[in-house]
Amino acid sequence: MLGLMARKLGMTQVFDETGSLVPVTLVRIEPNIVVAQKTQEKDGYKAVVLGIDDLKENKASKPYAGQFPENVSPKRTIREFRDFEKEVATGDKLGVELFEGVRYVDVCGISKGKGFQGVMKRHGYGGGRATHGSKFHRVAGSTGQNTYPHRTFKNRKMAGRMGREQVTVQSLRVVKVDAEKQLVLIRGAVPGINKGLVVVRAAVKK
Repeated sequence: MLGLMARKLGMTQVFDETGSLVPVTLVRIEPNIVVAQKTQEKDGYKAVVLGIDDLKENKASKPYAGQFPENVSPKRTIREFRDFEKEVATGDKLGVELFEGVRYVDVCGISKGKGFQGVMKRHGYGGGRATHGSKFHRVAGSTGQNTYPHRTFKNRKMAGRMGREQVTVQSLRVVKVDAEKQLVLIRGAVPGINKGLVVVRAAVKK
């Protein structure tokens, strides 16, 4: 599976081949350095370990810095990509050229945090009637029993913190790949905040 780490820059719009205006999200592919490779014989599975964003040597502990080879400086973020479809060597630098010819991608990132929210926004509750003094509008209603066992069972959908979770959006269309600026223009809902870290992979369903 092909995949790289990237930064979400924000949205813009471009014209496609038919002259239609298409909204897109700009994703900049940071230089992904091959830090290590996992092998079937030694580790029990095949994977490529990639890293981005150089980390100052005095900021990296000795155990953390020890996993990087001599020709690779410590990286702030590292990720494993199993069953990588491209032959690479430790120290190689991977960029946007990896997605040349890829039409659809899956994007994984941390969704925007929305704070403490009620059940209507968080879980899609319909709420009560809005007229005739019902006094039951946006509240959750009963959450337990008034007979034995007098408690609320686990996993009851209630108000609480919403967002800031790992989300994967599948089968987003790649509108354009800009090799000069290391950009991928993606149409669809790319998760996360601007300048946030996302993982872009070749789509598994298309």
